[in-house]
Amino acid sequence: MGYTQENEKKRIIDDAAANEVQFIDLEFIDVPGTSKMTEIPVARLGEALEHGMWFDGSSIEGFVGISESDMFLVPDPATYSVVPWTEGYARTARLICDVYTANNQPFDGDPRNVLKQQLAKASEKGYSLFTGPELEFFIFKSQNGDPLTPETASVHDNAGYFETPTRDAAIELRRQIVPALEAMGLTVEMAHHEVAPGQQEIDFKYAAALTSADWIMTYKNVVRTIAQSMSLHASFMPKPIAGINGSGMHVHQSLWKGGQNIFADENDKMGLSQEAYYYIAGILSHAQALAAVTNPIVNSYKRLVPGYEAPVYVAWGRSNRSALVRIPRIRAGEPKATRCEVRFPDPSCNPYLAFAAMLAAGMDGIAKKTSLPAAQEDNLYHLTPAQLKERNISTLPGSLKEAMDALASDDVVKKALGPHIYPQLTEWQTRDWNAYRTSVSDWEKNRYFGVI
Repeated sequence: MGYTQENEKKRIIDDAAANEVQFIDLEFIDVPGTSKMTEIPVARLGEALEHGMWFDGSSIEGFVGISESDMFLVPDPATYSVVPWTEGYARTARLICDVYTANNQPFDGDPRNVLKQQLAKASEKGYSLFTGPELEFFIFKSQNGDPLTPETASVHDNAGYFETPTRDAAIELRRQIVPALEAMGLTVEMAHHEVAPGQQEIDFKYAAALTSADWIMTYKNVVRTIAQSMSLHASFMPKPIAGINGSGMHVHQSLWKGGQNIFADENDKMGLSQEAYYYIAGILSHAQALAAVTNPIVNSYKRLVPGYEAPVYVAWGRSNRSALVRIPRIRAGEPKATRCEVRFPDPSCNPYLAFAAMLAAGMDGIAKKTSLPAAQEDNLYHLTPAQLKERNISTLPGSLKEAMDALASDDVVKKALGPHIYPQLTEWQTRDWNAYRTSVSDWEKNRYFGVI
C-alpha cells in the first residue's frame, strides 16, 4: 500500500528512537466526536506507517456492522508527536489516523474524511479554508476529597474574566497545559480565565482547517489529561452549570486563494470582499441546520439562550457579540487577518463535521451569490419579538429536536455530512433526545411533587 513516503517514515522512526519511544497511540474519532485510540509497540511503527493497522470497526459509534467490521487505520505523518507527560518504559508517541475500509478506500463514516472531501471540493475552485477555533472549558474539583463525580464536583475557583494570579487559582493548571500543547505542535497565543467561575480559555494559532480540527482533538486530550493529573476534571460540556455563562467554540474562518486571503478588500467599508459577504450569507441561511452539527447535544441548547453571551439571533455585525457572526477588527495594513467569527458552535461538537458543514454552507452562499441582510450593530438581546420580526431576524433552534428537524430539510448540509454520517448522527441524537424527553428531572420533582 505504501501510505507514508519513505523519507517521512524514516523521520518518524528516527525520532521515535531518539526519544526512546516505547509505544505508539493510533488515534481516530467516532461520529459523535469522541477520540478513540489503539496502542501498538514501537516495533510495529514501520508496519503501521507502510501498510496501516487493522482494527474492528463494529463497536465504534456510527461506524459499521459486524458483517463489515474489518477496517484499518492509516496514520497521518504530519500529526506525529511525542506525548510530553509520558516517560521511561511508557514513553509514548501519537499519530492521528484516517480510517479505511477493507477494500482500501477512505471510509465515508470517518469524520476526518468528511472534512477532507469538503476541502477537496473547495480546492477544485481554488479555495483553502483556514480556521481559528476558541474553545472554552470548565474545571471542577471534588468536594471534601470524595471521588469526583457530577454529584460531588464543584467549580474549581470563583475567579472572573482575565483575573490576576492573586484571584485566579487555575493559573498553575494553565501553566502546565500550555507547555504540553506546545510540545505537541500547537502554537498557543493566549491563556486566561473566562467570565464564569471555573471557566478557562486557551487559544491557539489560526491554521488550515484539517490541522485546526486535529489540534482541537489534541487540545481536548491534553486539557483533560493534565487536569486529571492534578485531581481535577475538565469539562467541555456547553452548559454544565445553570445561571452562568456556558462554554462556546467560536470559529474564526477565512478562505484563501493563491496564497492570499480572499475575504479581504481594503476598499470596502467593512474590509470584506464580495466572496466574504456571500460566504457569511451562506452560513446564516443554513444556520438552523448547522446547529445540529455545531451544537449536537441536548445540553447545547441550555447555552443558546439570551442573557449569557451566547448568540441566538441569525444576524451579523461588525463587533456585535449578540449576533451569530461578527467581523473582528484588524490592524490597519494587515488584510491577511480579515475573517468572520462564527459564534454559535460549542466544544461538544465533532470539529471535523462542524468545519465540513460550515464550509459547505459558506461555499453554497458563494455559488448562489446569496444576498446578505443588513448588518446589525445594536444589542439584539434588547429587541422585542416585534422588533426582531420587523428586521426579519430569526433565531437558532431552541432544542436539539428543532435542530434535527432543520437539518432534515437542508440538502446542502446533509450532503456535506454524506449518506453514511447523516443517518448515523441522527440516530445517535434521536436516542439522546428520546432519553432526555422521557426522563424526569430534579427540577420537575421539586416544582410539581408537592403541589400537584
